[in-house]
Amino acid sequence: MNPDDELAERFRAGDEHALRTAYDRYGGAVLYLAVRMLGNRADAEDVTQTTFVAAWQGRDTFDPERGGMLGWLLGIARRKTVDRLRSAAREERVATTVRAQPVADEESPERVLDRLVVADELAQLPVEQRRTIELAFYDDLTHPQIAAMTGLPLGTVKSHIRRGMANLRRRWEVDGAASGTRSAGPSRAL
Repeated sequence: MNPDDELAERFRAGDEHALRTAYDRYGGAVLYLAVRMLGNRADAEDVTQTTFVAAWQGRDTFDPERGGMLGWLLGIARRKTVDRLRSAAREERVATTVRAQPVADEESPERVLDRLVVADELAQLPVEQRRTIELAFYDDLTHPQIAAMTGLPLGTVKSHIRRGMANLRRRWEVDGAASGTRSAGPSRAL
């Protein structure tokens, strides 16, 4: 048995020393890929760590018949890097939207605060819920367009939006009850 096959077998069996060996052996390649895709070493280091955590948690999905461990790890790293890029783009879009909203003379400080709270609450939602809501409200896409763009089934898109809005509404009501100032609801501030 060659050393790579032995390492893969030990890794799949849950041997923590195999995890360390895999990191020592393949971590540089994963980091290189992440740096090339992100252009930022700090983010690439985070992606590298996330990749190995995900690989360890999903080690039973590694199938040596489908390819080597390095290819499997690079596939995970690529997905994690794309997730990081998408997340950064969404965060920037929300920040840009909040900054770009002109503050009218008649707009109250509470209204500005409401917009900031909505942006913060969106960031607290699960990734897929937040993504579908942002595509629907900020990019003004229809449910079928969101489904086509994300590759999610139409029913899932609708469920994510419905659950996301329900989560925002619940959080809004809790915040509104605590401050006594917010009564418009999240959809009005979006």
